[in-house]
Amino acid sequence: MQKIDAQALPHGASTSPCDGIAAASDQGWRLTHLGRLLGHALRRFDERVLVLMARNVEVPLALSNLAARGQVGAAHIHITRHLAVEGSRLTDLAASAGMSKQAMGDLVDQCEAWGLVRRAPDPHDKRARQLLFTAAGLLWLDAFKGAVAQAEDEFRQAVGQDVATVVALGLEAYCGA
Repeated sequence: MQKIDAQALPHGASTSPCDGIAAASDQGWRLTHLGRLLGHALRRFDERVLVLMARNVEVPLALSNLAARGQVGAAHIHITRHLAVEGSRLTDLAASAGMSKQAMGDLVDQCEAWGLVRRAPDPHDKRARQLLFTAAGLLWLDAFKGAVAQAEDEFRQAVGQDVATVVALGLEAYCGA
């Protein structure tokens, strides 16, 4: 067995082989830290919103079917969340969603094929293109608004109004909103 020089260890470190086992077993923080919980909450919220949108009779049937079959995912929600009603350039949309231009371009291509968005000349720059919601996309956006409101109501019912208010205020403060 190799002898460990206790003076070479950082202050407070132990030379006991059992200490490493105890430290390895104390890994619960990896499952319960705030970032992980926020990530799970976001995925759960987005999944619920998509289920509600798939059931919305105002959503065009083809889009509803895509959502019901899981073809529309949380990534597609980025377009719904971030595309300005008056239109956005791809670079602005990608930046707003925190995605690369290439990744957003792939999502836009899918959403364009599904009839959610269309490309049009940018009225301020003839070299640029602007992304706009189609009529079906505006119905989708309205369904998104209703689904978000219902999912928020369900959250309030699940945790209570006081906790929901504290969570919302805390997240707003944390995000700088």
